[in-house]
Amino acid sequence: MYPYYPYYSKKIECEEKPLTFPPQAQDQQPGFEYLMNPRPISENPDYKGSGKLEGKTAIISGGDSGIGRAVGYAFAKEGADLVIPYYNEHKDAEETKRRIESFGRRCLLIPGDLTEEKQNEKVVSETLETFGKIDVVVNNLAVQYPQVDFLKITAEQFDKTFKTNIYAYFYMTKEAVPHLKQGASIINTASVTAYKGQKELVDYSATKGAIVSFTRSLSLNLIPKGIRVNSVAPGPVWTPLTVSSFDPDRVSKFGLQSASKRAAQPFELAAAYVYLASDDSRYVTGETLHVNGGQMVTA
Repeated sequence: MYPYYPYYSKKIECEEKPLTFPPQAQDQQPGFEYLMNPRPISENPDYKGSGKLEGKTAIISGGDSGIGRAVGYAFAKEGADLVIPYYNEHKDAEETKRRIESFGRRCLLIPGDLTEEKQNEKVVSETLETFGKIDVVVNNLAVQYPQVDFLKITAEQFDKTFKTNIYAYFYMTKEAVPHLKQGASIINTASVTAYKGQKELVDYSATKGAIVSFTRSLSLNLIPKGIRVNSVAPGPVWTPLTVSSFDPDRVSKFGLQSASKRAAQPFELAAAYVYLASDDSRYVTGETLHVNGGQMVTA
């Protein structure tokens, strides 16, 4: 019915991941991972940490599911404690917390709306109260509302998309920077749409372009403090945002437009964030890593 190919891990040879997906939809963004069919693959069981983030504390907004969850798992394997601000996906968040704790790391969940500046203050305050420091900030939350007709993008939709996708990044970063020390890292989740555009996602693509420019400019501003700022620009990734923003028919074909003819699974992006968070990338700032399945972009 749906074409599959085997997942490469020798440890789970019986597992398969889809090239296409069953039609489905959810009516709330950013969506719930536990309701997805199939569930996204958040963890590579063959990934062995080597202490790259040992003793560090990382904030990952939207880390309850999707890319953020996969990054959280990889960070935990590398020795980091996690703080996960999320909206209202409590069941997903608790599952993520349990898995992170199974790696022997601590995980603090903080629900709330990061489009409100005060909520970002709360996240930073509770992080410092619990862990005493912040070493890595991953800005990762997003919404998208496809519109075939540009004229149907309302001022309300435009405002909500920008507040979620870029204002929240600004608020969190502004709160965290005074507490970051030399060697700290800020990582922003951009998108291939910032470079290629997307005719049905004009406002979303515009926010992702803003994230790229925010990353580049902020990196120059923070170089004297020894704080690096980079971004990751994913292509299509199988996450709750997909099923909560596209119609079922679009979902069933999701990812086929990429050069690899499939969507990524979240774990396939996690190592890029580990690289940018760790000392391996000490000479990298203001850059964007493209993890998009072969779509050619002009950086």
